[in-house]
Amino acid sequence: MTTKKIERRIKIKYRVRNKISGTAERPRMSVFRSNKQIYVQIIDDLAGKTLAAASSLGMTEFENKKDQAAKVGALIAQKAQEAGITSVIFDRNGYLYHGRVKEVADAARNAGLKF
Repeated sequence: MTTKKIERRIKIKYRVRNKISGTAERPRMSVFRSNKQIYVQIIDDLAGKTLAAASSLGMTEFENKKDQAAKVGALIAQKAQEAGITSVIFDRNGYLYHGRVKEVADAARNAGLKF
């Protein structure tokens, strides 16, 4: 079952990625979630560069995963504003917009990032 689940996510991911692309003015904010961690990158697809990144790897205090995701969302918004980025295109990377992915997006919006 896991291979079919992963294949389904990858199929959705490619379908979405055919429609969206990040530019220097409005880069793509990509979310990856593993079983234990969550990672967010802000990517300029035209130049092929990662402009900002944040993850839950360095978080030492024990929290539930949704709280960690909210902190990562606020952290990526802060790093984006330091890099001069105010508006992004959200790429959920084939995951459902629910749970930790939604927490990252909501925290980034509340911290001042527009998408």
